[in-house]
Amino acid sequence: MATIDLSRTLSRIRFPAAPARDGADRAPWHGPLLMNSALMAGLMIVSVIGMLVDDRLLLGESVWLKPAKFGLAFVLYGVTLAWILRLPHRGRRVTWWLGTVVAVTGVADVGFIALQAARGTFSHFNTAEDTVNRIGQQVFASTVPGLFLATLLLAVVISWQKLADRPTRIALKAGLWLAVAGMVLGYLMGYTGPQLVRHSDGTVVGLMAGHTVRAGGAHGDAARDGVGAMPITHWSTTGGDLRIPHFVGLHGIQVLLLLAVVLVALAPRYRWLRTETVRAGLLGGAVLGYFGLLTLVLWQALRGQPLTSPDLATAGAATALTLLVAGGVTAVYLRARETSTGFEDRRFEA
Repeated sequence: MATIDLSRTLSRIRFPAAPARDGADRAPWHGPLLMNSALMAGLMIVSVIGMLVDDRLLLGESVWLKPAKFGLAFVLYGVTLAWILRLPHRGRRVTWWLGTVVAVTGVADVGFIALQAARGTFSHFNTAEDTVNRIGQQVFASTVPGLFLATLLLAVVISWQKLADRPTRIALKAGLWLAVAGMVLGYLMGYTGPQLVRHSDGTVVGLMAGHTVRAGGAHGDAARDGVGAMPITHWSTTGGDLRIPHFVGLHGIQVLLLLAVVLVALAPRYRWLRTETVRAGLLGGAVLGYFGLLTLVLWQALRGQPLTSPDLATAGAATALTLLVAGGVTAVYLRARETSTGFEDRRFEA
């Protein structure tokens, strides 16, 4: 049974000054990505403190909630990507530089988000004419495509290689493509139409787009974002929120890799999980189910429907997806039990 030795991998943290050579069995940790994650972790701490001591609000939430959420997302993504790039693979110089592009553009993007939070204003879609905002919007326009293209190229390079055992390969390759899909879906927010909102000081500012899709279309420039929101996530409860499919796509890689680790951890206790074929089958089913979930929440958001208020069509689709995944898991389980029983019978007869 082939597995990844996570403890040995995580215990060898080193910061390279240059890309690893292709001939090495296991590359050092990717320094720029780890530095990115460290900076994002620091931003999270600063943002939490800001939420405690700064009472300014944007659309009903603390001005520091957004940089905190982006900081957490980049901590998870940066560490995950750095771990993937440690695995033996061809083209390490290329993937090292692609990882560096992700690290640098991530710092630039989230740095501007933090700056705008400190200024008490919006980072995304802000049409204000002040110098800081105009420069920041240009940064977004140039670095976000760089982040997307680097992730896309990483997914292409990694998809052709055998980096680990089969279940883990399924998880990380599908996860990278889910991240690419999540980034693509983020661009849909730019087509939701303009809205008028308020800075933290109460002055009105125009946003060229937003996160929320209203059923039947929005009315003029009326505010859509922040009108009704879920706790913590602040996803809309009055319309479809495109941040939901964006979030689901971006974090699929962590969900799938965690599932791969859990299956390995359970294998000593449950005999039927001990073969790579079985775990790969379960991961394959999970990947199909996760892409189905991404499609479902995207469909729901585009129809202007809140996550908290599914209609019969959404509920029916969710039920069908659940039954399909459960059926797949059951089929893999029964097949594994049959194979295990047959092996035990042959060994007894021998």
